[in-house]
Amino acid sequence: MNTFRNAAVLLPFVSISLALAQGAPKIALAKVESRSLSRTVPLTAELTPYLQTDIEARVPGYVEKVLVDRGSKVRRGQLLVVLSAPEMGSQTSASEAGLHQAEAEAAQAKASAAAAASTYERLLEASKTPGAVAGNELIQAQKQKEAAEAIVQAREASVKSAGSQLTSTKEMQGYLRVTAPFDGIVTERLVHPGMMVAAGSHQALLRLQQVSHLRLVVPVPENYSGNIAQGTQVTFHVPAHPGKNYTGKVARIPNSLAPQSRAMMVELDVANADASLSPGMYPTVDWPVAAGDNLLFVPATSVVTTTERTFVIAARGGHAHWVDVRKGPVSGDQVSVRGELKVGDTVVKQATDEIRDGAPLP
Repeated sequence: MNTFRNAAVLLPFVSISLALAQGAPKIALAKVESRSLSRTVPLTAELTPYLQTDIEARVPGYVEKVLVDRGSKVRRGQLLVVLSAPEMGSQTSASEAGLHQAEAEAAQAKASAAAAASTYERLLEASKTPGAVAGNELIQAQKQKEAAEAIVQAREASVKSAGSQLTSTKEMQGYLRVTAPFDGIVTERLVHPGMMVAAGSHQALLRLQQVSHLRLVVPVPENYSGNIAQGTQVTFHVPAHPGKNYTGKVARIPNSLAPQSRAMMVELDVANADASLSPGMYPTVDWPVAAGDNLLFVPATSVVTTTERTFVIAARGGHAHWVDVRKGPVSGDQVSVRGELKVGDTVVKQATDEIRDGAPLP
């Protein structure tokens, strides 16, 4: 009877213990990780055209037609400006006449040379008969033949010179038609019909820029210039399109600092197929900088901060061990820490000061 009474008394206590054991919260653990912290610094850069030129006249003349205007998109070889220079037409006609005359004189010289050669050949054949031809007469015929051949060579040289002169004149006349040297957009129109332009005066007719492909010039400070790598993709954004990110690729590294700014003017290639970017914009570049040594990272919830200390709870030998730490940079949901920890250590993921130092960990 007493046995049953004792069992009845102990049964509630056993049930309570089992309930507490089953309801005990499971403590999640996390590993201490090591990695470098990538970061960027904002740098103000400038967008410039990949190609830019002031189109000038190569020959003097009056502006007859301007076929484009500011904002016109042009293709390479497209006619932009037509100049007028009537005297060039006269020069071309004179060059053509000079060529025809030189050709006629060359033809006449060839005929004379052929006649002299024929006379010499007949006398040479006749001289085979003793006493038929005087020796002096044969020598004279030979000299006349050689002289006629020399005249032919001179006339042929004159023909070649006259042909070159005509070609040069026509090329100069072709310069009256000003064409685009590359695909781009006309950003400045500086002449109008009727204006006189002089060759070599550096008087620009138009300004042409290539904007489908841009250069992003980034002044990289000296302390960030040690880790610039060719081909690195860099993100930037412009005030004209808030919230939109663009990318450029590091293409040209001068390996020299500007004396005034002590910065390295690094150039990036930027594709601008949609023409949303314009030369002269000042983008903000998220420039990648050296990360330095690897840091130790734990979940941000693993760090406990009280009025007395900042610590994490490491799991060592199945028990909780408070480890004092100093917090560093944050990366997402993790934070870097410095303290008596190493890579691979296990810490409590959701730490609180209610988990006492030395308490067993399930």
